[in-house]
Amino acid sequence: QLQLVESGGGLVQSGGSLRLSCDASGFILNDYATGWFRQAPGKEREWVSCINSGGRGIIYTGAVKGRFTISRDNAKGRFYLQMDNLQPEDTAIYYCAVERLGGCRRSGPQEDDFDFWGQGTQVAVSS
Repeated sequence: QLQLVESGGGLVQSGGSLRLSCDASGFILNDYATGWFRQAPGKEREWVSCINSGGRGIIYTGAVKGRFTISRDNAKGRFYLQMDNLQPEDTAIYYCAVERLGGCRRSGPQEDDFDFWGQGTQVAVSS
């Protein structure tokens, strides 16, 4: 059974760091692009970052560029989002997702691009 499970969320003070992990099971992660989205209270879900199947094509939304780092470990079937210098506006539920064609849309990934999703993990940043 294909499954994505996020972990690593929590409450942190402004300027702090968190590392989110997404564990993939039931399929081989190698051929999939992997991405992170987030949904803040009262807002629509938005993309945060995407890394292609080869691991070299990476994009970030402008609000997190320079603060967040996406990475993947295909051998472990896991991918990550390192979040540094967190700000209150980063407060959201964070979702991991995978895309079977292996690529990240250069103009910014869309939800419909992704085939499977995790259940989400809460990140809260206090000022």
